[in-house]
Amino acid sequence: MNYLVTALRENPELAVFLTLALGFVLGRIRIGSFRLGNVVGTLLAGVLIGQLDIHVAPIVKIVFFDLFLFATGYKVGPQFFRGLGRSAVPQVLLTVVLCVTSLLTTLAAAKVFGYDCGTAAGLMAGAFTESTVIGTAGDTINRLDLPGPEKERLLNNIPVAYAVSYLVGTGFVVWFLSSLAPRLLRVNLRAESRKLEQELTGASKTEPGAQSAYREWSLRAYRLDDATWAGRSVTDLEKSFAPERVFVERIRRGEELVEATPEAVLRRGDAVAIAARHRVLAGAVVFGKEIDDRALLDFPLVALDVVLTNRSLVDRTIADLAERHGRGVALGTLIRGGEEIPFVASTTVNRGDLLRIVGSSRDVERAGAALGYVERPSSATDVVFVGLGIFLGGLVGLLSITVAGLPLSLTASGGALIMGLVFGWLRSVRPTFGRIPEPALWVFDTVGLAVFIGVVGLGAGPSFVDGLRRTGPSLLLVGFVVAVTPHVVALLFGRYVLKMNPVILFGACAGAGTVTAALRSIQDEAQSKLPVLGYTVPYAVGNILLTAWGPVIVLLTR
Repeated sequence: MNYLVTALRENPELAVFLTLALGFVLGRIRIGSFRLGNVVGTLLAGVLIGQLDIHVAPIVKIVFFDLFLFATGYKVGPQFFRGLGRSAVPQVLLTVVLCVTSLLTTLAAAKVFGYDCGTAAGLMAGAFTESTVIGTAGDTINRLDLPGPEKERLLNNIPVAYAVSYLVGTGFVVWFLSSLAPRLLRVNLRAESRKLEQELTGASKTEPGAQSAYREWSLRAYRLDDATWAGRSVTDLEKSFAPERVFVERIRRGEELVEATPEAVLRRGDAVAIAARHRVLAGAVVFGKEIDDRALLDFPLVALDVVLTNRSLVDRTIADLAERHGRGVALGTLIRGGEEIPFVASTTVNRGDLLRIVGSSRDVERAGAALGYVERPSSATDVVFVGLGIFLGGLVGLLSITVAGLPLSLTASGGALIMGLVFGWLRSVRPTFGRIPEPALWVFDTVGLAVFIGVVGLGAGPSFVDGLRRTGPSLLLVGFVVAVTPHVVALLFGRYVLKMNPVILFGACAGAGTVTAALRSIQDEAQSKLPVLGYTVPYAVGNILLTAWGPVIVLLTR
């Protein structure tokens, strides 16, 4: 045991990795539907191991925190700037109301109960599961003109309040938004989701755990036995079904397979592979007799990821994209801000959306080039982009202004978040540079935050138990009020003032409060993915506002 303690004290990097391992194990613990999660698990692991009096250089947590913030901004940048547009005004207003209410509620609680600025910052961070507040508030406390021991006390109070209020911020808010709030507002999320899905797609939702046996697109082989299409081009055949989308994928002429270019001329007796929606092909005798020709139908389908950057296509509907550049391809998945978005023909696409299109190789390559930038599979990260972004963001964040006698600053870490937003948006506009693959982004996001939180826990370990003993009981109740009040205000505002659809409203509240776990729970309750339609823009805006409240709450409660 002495050997282990000595090794951890003399080699603090080992303590960091042990904290990560133990924290992620604790994060998997479930009590009913509640799970600690990696962040709280790592914090508790850090506190536990920190009892051994292990000192880790502060620069370690700063580096990883900056990586985390940059990655966060990078992911939500396109949606954040999109949120500044007119079409997202209701969701932005809802987010502002929720975030401002969170600041005022936290400030009122701190004044009533006499909490210091460290406890107030931790209270807000935990109640809204916004770990970035820990970093921005901690940076601000370090810049205050206070004695060293006082700074250390305030800094150690942040994780104590965070750990206590997080239990409410995650556990109760998730249950409140998914189960209690719909009943309070007299909203049946399942029924509303089915209604909205019927409006959007014209199709009914299948039972949970089941898949529809219906396949919208079909590929069949027909022999052109009569002279209807003889001497006419492939384009003539396809356009005769407009506005339906019908494509000739391949042609067999005798033993020869002929490429089905738009200009190719059809002959009597040709066998053609026709791709169309099932409703079009059902009973379609106009093609001729349906035949079984495996060789004709046996060609590879390719799925390609394309980032939408073509300015002429931004803010257009999927139907418009299909009419312009969709010959031979189908849209399989639409991803926005890392979340899969349900879509129909009337869905509007945004700059930076990732479209996963499916079709033959020649068709997806052509369509991909017309839509924007084709994302080729690669594990390489543009480190120049990441390093320069954090550096420039830090310089911007160090600038300060004085408001009402209080010096306000983003801090270097806050600047990394802002520059992540800008660089993420630039990446969506010019995706030829700045690639960060999903695995690397996961490391920056998840491991970056976990290391930061773990080091915070290691530093606070010796004083954590005493601080929890002093503030724990009352802080649980205060955390409950601070966490729930803004969501209640936002739900009422969105429902009765903005007149938002309930399904979109609940997704927006989960996003505005940056409670991703609540989104999953709301989707489970609604038995639909549709709540994500209200999630992405509020999540982007909420991340920025709540992070910005870190320095503000410190300066207002010092």
